[in-house]
Amino acid sequence: MHKILIVEDHADIRRLIRMTLEFEPVEIHEAADADAGLAAARGLRPELVLLDVMMPGTMDGLALCRALRADPALAKVPVVMLSARGTAADRQAGLDAGANAYLVKPFSPMQLLELSGSLLGTTV
Repeated sequence: MHKILIVEDHADIRRLIRMTLEFEPVEIHEAADADAGLAAARGLRPELVLLDVMMPGTMDGLALCRALRADPALAKVPVVMLSARGTAADRQAGLDAGANAYLVKPFSPMQLLELSGSLLGTTV
């Protein structure tokens, strides 16, 4: 069973992502901000992180992604950035921070399932 960490400040979006993934054999964990997400990632060692870009607190999603890449134990964990910001510059900033992929909200549940499965090397 794959461990997936959702780091998203909006509870409704976390719930939608959970509902999309919960029919697959995955263990889903959630964090409401980047600081909690970093702590959760260090404790859980997830196999995939779904990460919002804009969040309140001391770090945004880009800073969290850079922190994950800087941690040797988490550096290779696939990260998918999720954001309402969809310009080419926004996408590039996510990839430059170390994200494996960047999905613009609203994204389709099938798109999330396919991408997650691809990054995990399974059908999720």
